[in-house]
Amino acid sequence: MGESLLLSGRMASWEVRSRQDIANLQDVEFRVSSQWGQDGIIDWLIERAEIPSAAQTFVEFGVEDYRQSNTRFLLQNRNWRGLILDGDPALVKAVKSDGLAWRYDLTALPAFITRGNINDLISEAGFSGEIGLLSIDIDGNDYWVWEALHAVRPILCICEYNAVFGDLHPISVPYDEHFRRTKAHPSNLYFGASVAALCTLAARKGYRFVGTNSTGNDAFFVREDYASRFVDSSIKRIRSVPSRFRESRDGRGLNTYIGGLERLKQISTLPIVNVETGGMMALRDLETVYSDDWLVAMSGGTSLT
Repeated sequence: MGESLLLSGRMASWEVRSRQDIANLQDVEFRVSSQWGQDGIIDWLIERAEIPSAAQTFVEFGVEDYRQSNTRFLLQNRNWRGLILDGDPALVKAVKSDGLAWRYDLTALPAFITRGNINDLISEAGFSGEIGLLSIDIDGNDYWVWEALHAVRPILCICEYNAVFGDLHPISVPYDEHFRRTKAHPSNLYFGASVAALCTLAARKGYRFVGTNSTGNDAFFVREDYASRFVDSSIKRIRSVPSRFRESRDGRGLNTYIGGLERLKQISTLPIVNVETGGMMALRDLETVYSDDWLVAMSGGTSLT
């Protein structure tokens, strides 16, 4: 990361930290190393939660080469200790060549993550108990891995959701230990879980949903003992939003630029599981997938303001 970009991020960080209350999480978005506006949301939540120094540690998995991630700016701006994991065997080399390995207390572990190995991977890397932040983005078994995780007890959790699955049903791709998004369906649209599924799991684990980023791909959760201290008084409207980005692919891996409801049609025959009932069905068997607000937002309306 260039020094000028890091300095700009730090200036944005100080501005965000001063915000005592916001309309929703999108008010505090800014991007330094995250894909979208997650850097600002994370910074604001950390400041409001007043995370103790003993818990200023993060775990993030699904980081690729770590040049774009939810925790890189956190590492450089607040100097937290961290563990990052990814299936790419080049991860360690990338972190060392970037100078992060000696500048910060950062552990990089190349591993293909499953619900069967995630706890051992984290524990054997020397991380356990209460931590400040957990970020999950593995483009597939996100729900199932978070469900199985117990090695650490995060205060803040971020998990990628698949907005194509809608906001009404608690659904996920069925668990497959060998799931790979690019092989599951050529469109690259079949992966992960709906935001409703993640909210169901979060509540069961003792977390409160506090919103999503404006691009509609990451959901944010705060552990209830911390959420009760600031969420009701600091966030006026908690909401989830659909995505508008167009990342669908064809059989050759080329972008087709399909957006909106057309994305759902691409994967409508594929199986999903209701994580509350365990029932299996095809996406097309669901009578309604999107709430009215989501439909309006995806078609260019403004009701999600």
